[in-house]
Amino acid sequence: MRELAGKTAFVTGGASGIGFALGRAFVEAGMNVMLADIETDALAAAVESLRAPGSDVRGVSCDVGDPVSVERAAQASFEAFGNVHVVCNNAGVAGGTGIDNISLDQWRWVLDVNLMGVLHGIHTFLPHIRAHGEGGHIVNTASLAGMSSGLGFSPYSASKFAVVNMSEGLAMQLKPLGIGVTVLCPGWVRTRIGESVRNRPDRYGPVVAPDPESSGGVLAAQIGRLLQTGLDPSDVAARVLSAIREDELYVFTHPEMHAEVKERFAAIIAAMDRTASR
Repeated sequence: MRELAGKTAFVTGGASGIGFALGRAFVEAGMNVMLADIETDALAAAVESLRAPGSDVRGVSCDVGDPVSVERAAQASFEAFGNVHVVCNNAGVAGGTGIDNISLDQWRWVLDVNLMGVLHGIHTFLPHIRAHGEGGHIVNTASLAGMSSGLGFSPYSASKFAVVNMSEGLAMQLKPLGIGVTVLCPGWVRTRIGESVRNRPDRYGPVVAPDPESSGGVLAAQIGRLLQTGLDPSDVAARVLSAIREDELYVFTHPEMHAEVKERFAAIIAAMDRTASR
């Protein structure tokens, strides 16, 4: 999709971080933008800050873990703008329980948002994009954690591995239809994902903070420091915009993390080679 001006983009997790940066990039490209987020006060502020002459930016409350909520947000987008062309399934939360105290509620929450939230967006918008026939592009936010296992036993990593696989399979099937797919795999980006528990719905039970001395607590503190010095979200959004225009499947942001990915794939190839030699 080289021509974006006049088209419409829908972005989940649009009130802050990468989602907000994507919204700004789309506005600057001349698109109509619907920001969707579960955090309503932040959403209203985000919409207001992106309003400019010649732009049409709106917001809609959306819990991506609830398919009905996603469908309502989609309907609001259709009513506001008509056809939607770019869908960014971007909303995500952090949450790692490690092996010390495995929390089923935490796993369900992280998978519902990071994995099922992507699926809900695809399930809701893909039939619409196919029907209007004007072309389109789906952007799924994964993570470099979806390419390596550096975070250990983690619902976050598990969800992001799944999003990478979903995106690869989706791209194969949509290419003949003229619909592009991009999977975004960023490293450390200056966002508030480390504070995402602030938006955890009550249906997942009480929040249990990790012991600061446990492996999970130490890892959370390390991640918090890395996020503070991470890449600016606007840089990530610029790369996504380019990937949409050039129909690129993968967007990586941190080439210095190449070694982590290479080590994993080298181990896989070596294991396959050993099998072949037996």
